[in-house]
Amino acid sequence: MQSRTLTRLALALGITLSASLAATAVQAAPIVIKFSHVVAATAPKGQGALKFKELAEAALPGKVEVQVFPNSQLFGDGKEMEALLLGDVQLIAPSLSKFDRYTKKLQVFDLPFLFDDMDAVDRFQASPAGQGLLDSMTSKGIKGLAYWHNGMKQLSTNKDKLTRPEDIKGLKFRIQASDVLEAQFRQLGANPQKLAFSEVYQALQTGVVDGQENTWSNIYTQKLHEVQKTIAVTNHGDIDYMVIANAGWWDGLPKDVQAGLSKAMAGATEYANKLAADINERDRKRIADAGAAKIQTLSKEDVAAWRAAMHPVWEKFQGGIGKDLIDAALASNKS
Repeated sequence: MQSRTLTRLALALGITLSASLAATAVQAAPIVIKFSHVVAATAPKGQGALKFKELAEAALPGKVEVQVFPNSQLFGDGKEMEALLLGDVQLIAPSLSKFDRYTKKLQVFDLPFLFDDMDAVDRFQASPAGQGLLDSMTSKGIKGLAYWHNGMKQLSTNKDKLTRPEDIKGLKFRIQASDVLEAQFRQLGANPQKLAFSEVYQALQTGVVDGQENTWSNIYTQKLHEVQKTIAVTNHGDIDYMVIANAGWWDGLPKDVQAGLSKAMAGATEYANKLAADINERDRKRIADAGAAKIQTLSKEDVAAWRAAMHPVWEKFQGGIGKDLIDAALASNKS
């Protein structure tokens, strides 16, 4: 009797121990975070994603595993948002112009000649108004975590002069698919043409379009300066990304994991944004040294003329964006 009792006790203890070990194993399994993006791993966004992986796994050893998928390996530009909302990936970083269907407020970044420079963009993004935009889509299942820079846009044409708004009247410009960008060129009497990024060089070379707008790094890597006569330092718009998470997934994370990931994201953001600034400055110098296109700087009077010409565009989209946001963006400029 005593032997059977001891055997049953040992068996019960064994079962309890096995269950405990199994529970510990389950608890110890890291949270897998899939970070999908559509650019090369060497681009600032790609490098930022890798830095996030490094910092997150160092801050939360054994608790998280970040898997980075560059170059649309998992999902392309048109599918990544759907994948995030379905929970197939946890993090993506789309261009700010991709959020039109979820909120019109982010169109503030597309408004032409609203920000003086990237420092002004930084101040706005760090302000209560800018930070509030990160949470502007939570009701749609999207949680904004950070802004990552690509850079300020410059305007280029196949003409010799590009300093005032009237210099582009009647010209054809390639644009991304954006209501704001279309309105921008129509307001100036130019003709916007929606073309894929990969088609821009040939379109400029063959005269399908006369000009385009892009960051220094995009202009250089795509060799657009080789098929344009003039690049004006307009800094007239911002091409940035928002790193976003599935809101339900984020809210379900343990608080210590949320805190660790937020700290890692802050470090990755600082790293990626400095890298973007350095690359744009480097590529501006490379374009100048190449000498194929003339770089024109604008005077304060020139910029004032462009800004005045763009006011009707601001007013057209003010209802969706909000006057308070436009005013906050203008306040980020230093006089």
